[in-house]
Amino acid sequence: MPDASLSFDHVHLVSEDPHAAARWYVDNLGGKVVRSMEMRGAPQVYVSFGGAMVIVRGQRPAELAAARPGLQWGVDHFGMQVKGDFDAFCAGLRGNGVTFSLEPTDINPTTRIAFVNAPDGVSVELLNRKEQL
Repeated sequence: MPDASLSFDHVHLVSEDPHAAARWYVDNLGGKVVRSMEMRGAPQVYVSFGGAMVIVRGQRPAELAAARPGLQWGVDHFGMQVKGDFDAFCAGLRGNGVTFSLEPTDINPTTRIAFVNAPDGVSVELLNRKEQL
C-alpha cells in the first residue's frame, strides 16, 4: 500500500431546495456557507463545519431524484460531534422546530447521542463524548 493517509472531507447531499437545506445546516448546526455556485446545471452550496463540509446540490438536468421511504442500502446517516452542553444544544434545536427521530440518550457511560431529521430525509446523528481519564 502506498504511503498515504485519509481524512474526512465532505458529505454530498442532493436536495429539492439546496439553498433552503443549506440554511437549515447553518441555522441549526452552526455551519457556514463558504461557496454557492452552479455546477453541471444545478445549484451547489458548500457549508463548512471547520475542517469538513456538507455540500448540498440540486437536481441536475436529466436526473430524476425520488423520495427515499424506508431503509435503503448506502448512507444511513452522518454524525456531528457536539462539544459542550449537549442537552442545551438539543433543547435549542427543539426550540427551532427541529424534530428528533431519537431523543438524547446515553448509549454507553461515555457517549450521549441523538438523531435529528434534516431536510430531504437526511438523518444526522449528534454525539457528545465525555473525556476519558
